[in-house]
Amino acid sequence: MLNRPPSRPARECTVPSGRTIDPTDARLLLALAGQPRATTIALAEQAGLSRNTVQARLSGFEQHGALQSFERCVDPAVLGYPLTAFITTQVTQRRMDGVATALAGIPEVLQVHGLSGQTDLLVHVVAKDADDLYRVADQILGIPGVERTNTALVMRQLVDYRITPLLRRAAGTR
Repeated sequence: MLNRPPSRPARECTVPSGRTIDPTDARLLLALAGQPRATTIALAEQAGLSRNTVQARLSGFEQHGALQSFERCVDPAVLGYPLTAFITTQVTQRRMDGVATALAGIPEVLQVHGLSGQTDLLVHVVAKDADDLYRVADQILGIPGVERTNTALVMRQLVDYRITPLLRRAAGTR
């Protein structure tokens, strides 16, 4: 369950809301990661839980932010954006909120991370080709408050986004 007190064993994981998941939650999330389109009954069978328990836990995951967007399953290349790049960005600190809002308004910006260190933001972008990437990078540089950018083109992805190894650890199945 997500409503565990903070004194639970170290095998639990913290979700964005600050609540924790237990090994049973992790087994359920593993089943969901393996079969994202599975019915509640199929997930219950795979995780060894009742249908009502699965439904309640899934609702809790959604309510407390443990499940993120399924958008990351769509490859931008199928939409005509085969180039991926990361643009490190230095920002005037007092303008950070405005920069974040402007970045969110650029469709080619997939994700933005605030960083510690000399670079303030790591901006994950996609583009149709080199000229399009130049346009996107220029658009980012033109945002009031952006002081400097540096663009790195992704040549190939070596490890896909994954969560299963951490779920296995949390479930105690390694």
